[in-house]
Amino acid sequence: MLKKTIGILSFLFPNQMANYAYKKMSNPQISKLRPHEIECLDKSEKKRITYNNFYIQTYTWKGGDKSVLAIHGWEGQAGNFSDLVYELLDNGYTVYAFDAPSHGFSSKQETSVMDFTNCVADVIRTLGVKNIVSHSFGGVATTYALYQNQDLKIDKYLLLTTPDKFGDRINWISDHVGISDKVKSIMINNIEKSTGLDVSTLNVSNFVKEINVKKAMIIHDKFDKVLPMEISKNVADNWDVCTFKEIEGTGHFRILRTPHVLDDIVSFLKN
Repeated sequence: MLKKTIGILSFLFPNQMANYAYKKMSNPQISKLRPHEIECLDKSEKKRITYNNFYIQTYTWKGGDKSVLAIHGWEGQAGNFSDLVYELLDNGYTVYAFDAPSHGFSSKQETSVMDFTNCVADVIRTLGVKNIVSHSFGGVATTYALYQNQDLKIDKYLLLTTPDKFGDRINWISDHVGISDKVKSIMINNIEKSTGLDVSTLNVSNFVKEINVKKAMIIHDKFDKVLPMEISKNVADNWDVCTFKEIEGTGHFRILRTPHVLDDIVSFLKN
C-alpha cells in the first residue's frame, strides 16, 4: 500500500519525491548492534577523529605487528566485524575499524558516497595500513578511494561481496521505495549536480583496473538475496590480481560471522 501511494505521489509530484528518495539515500538507517558486538567494541581503544563536519568514531584492537583495517558497508558499522576481530587477534593481528559518516557511533547528518569514500582514504592514509577487509558497499567506497588516491598502496585486500555499479544502488532504492523512472532520473541529475560526478562511470569493475593492490580476493554467497553473486564475479573478472570464491549457506550478512569464511580471510592474509 505504501509503495502504491508513493507511486501515485511520484506521478503527481516528481520533484518532491526525488528529494524524498535522495534524503532516503543520504540518511542511512542503522540497525542495533547485538550484545556480543557491543562487548567487542568495548574492548577496543576508541578515538574520535574529524572528517569535514563529522566526528568519526575509530576503534583499535591491539594485537601483533601485522595490521588489518575493516571497512563496513552502507548502513553497517564497525561492530559488525566482531567475530572477525577476535579471529584476527588470535592470529597475531592488530585490527582497526571505524564508523563511516552518519554510521554507527559517528556523528549524524546528511551524507553521501563521496563522504564515505573520502573518509576511507583519510583513514587508510593516517593508519598506513597495507591489509584491508571490506563488506558490501565498503568495497565501493574503498576501491573508489584507492582509485582517486594512487599514492595509497595495499598489499592484500579481501572483499566480502561487493556491488559494482553505483547505479545499481540507485535502482535498488527506487524499487524499494516505489518511485517512478521519471523521479529516479531527476534524483540522478540532482546527485550529479551536487557531486560533480557522472553516475554511469562509478563502476567498481573499472576502478579495480587502476588501483595499487598486490593481491585481492572476493568471497560471495551464491544465494545472497541482497546482492547477486554475478555482480561481484564481474568485478573479479576485471581485476587481474583478484581470485573469486563462491560459497553458500551464509547470505549477505551472516558471511561476516561464519567460521569457515573467517578461516578463509585469515588464510588469505597470511599466505
